Amino acid sequence: MCRTGEESGEGPESARVGHGPDTDASFTALLEDSAEDLYEAAPCGYLSTLMDGTNAKINATLLDWLGLARETVVGKLRFPDLLTVGGKLYHETHFAPLLRMQGALHGIALEMKAADGRRLPVLVSSVVKHGSEGEPLLIRTTVFDASDRRAYEQELLLRRQEAERARAEAERAHAEAEQARRQAEADRKRLADALAVLQQSLMPSSLPAVPGLEAAGYYHTASPDRLGGDFYDLFSVGEGRWAFFLGDVCGKGPQAASLTSLTRYTLRAAAMHNPEPTVALTTLNAVLHDRYAAGGDPRYCTVIFGIIEHDADHSRTTIRLASGGHPPALVIGADGRADYLPTPGGLLVGALPNAPFTTAETTLAPGDTLLLYTDGLTETRTGPTREHLFGDTALRAFATDHAPTTPQGMITALTGLLESFGDGLDDDTALLALGVPATHPTTGPATNPPL
Repeated sequence: MCRTGEESGEGPESARVGHGPDTDASFTALLEDSAEDLYEAAPCGYLSTLMDGTNAKINATLLDWLGLARETVVGKLRFPDLLTVGGKLYHETHFAPLLRMQGALHGIALEMKAADGRRLPVLVSSVVKHGSEGEPLLIRTTVFDASDRRAYEQELLLRRQEAERARAEAERAHAEAEQARRQAEADRKRLADALAVLQQSLMPSSLPAVPGLEAAGYYHTASPDRLGGDFYDLFSVGEGRWAFFLGDVCGKGPQAASLTSLTRYTLRAAAMHNPEPTVALTTLNAVLHDRYAAGGDPRYCTVIFGIIEHDADHSRTTIRLASGGHPPALVIGADGRADYLPTPGGLLVGALPNAPFTTAETTLAPGDTLLLYTDGLTETRTGPTREHLFGDTALRAFATDHAPTTPQGMITALTGLLESFGDGLDDDTALLALGVPATHPTTGPATNPPL
């Protein structure tokens, strides 16, 4: 049979307080603790005031927090006198009126002033005690030390302010970056516009109308942010003869543009003096070599220079040309064939003080087209991995597939080809096509698509 609690010595009181002498002693001390001791040594402050705020009773805990003596507080100071200036103002304007209206307020944040000038953040709860007939008699107030809470709130506020500053700085940095980006875009556009204008100044704005001849040109710029060194031109040298040239200078950028300008104007001036192709290239070679090589900064270019002559009835068009290290011209025949025009010899123009040049000659029949191009076309990288060059053989096959054709037809086809290369085309390319019309010659304007 199981024993009952009484039989085992475990009575009701024993069950409440547990076992052992230490437990019994603590419980006994708790029972002996008076209400006055509990009031005075409570972990929070207690304060009782008359309805006008005069302090009538205050516990030792609150006095200790404020560093005040009881005799200086009770009956001599009002509750608002224990508050800071801001707390006193809030008490008069909000706390006291609300308390009279509602009879109780809970958890109101105030600041009390200690004897040494310290500010003590507290949470105050007050209740109005009424008499038997409902008249207000006094106010009982409980005060909790909110120093830790205030420190926590200040820490949160500090972190919030730091986060706000960081966000503001990030937004400012983003705005500055956006402004810089827009400025860079505007600068890049202005640069591109300036480079385009400068590039156009190095090329003919349009090709002249040549009796008995059709002409078309095109210039592909690999990068709008970089000046190219390719060039071409077609102009009259008098007595029914026309000169043309197409070439490529070494380098890119402003220095290449300066070399291109010097080359173009030198060839034009040389042609007006003596349009013989070898003479014009010899003159250019001397100018470039004296200008650059003598100063220890050699510059050179590749170029084809030619002269166009018609017989009296325009039934026969003869072209004499010389090459200075430039890829050979391609003749696209009216019979559907395409082949390169051999141009023996021809060193880079400007590389050596004396360079031999040789003249080559061909006759264009009605429907024939002569194509000149720079190496940006044949050195374009093709294939999935961009490892192979387009090359001379592919260009001849492409021209054969489009033969017979007109100069403009050939330029249009090559323009589409260049666009199909995508990022494999990383160099500028200049194209110039000259041809004899298959029908009766006209003097209509030559075509030159915009750069």
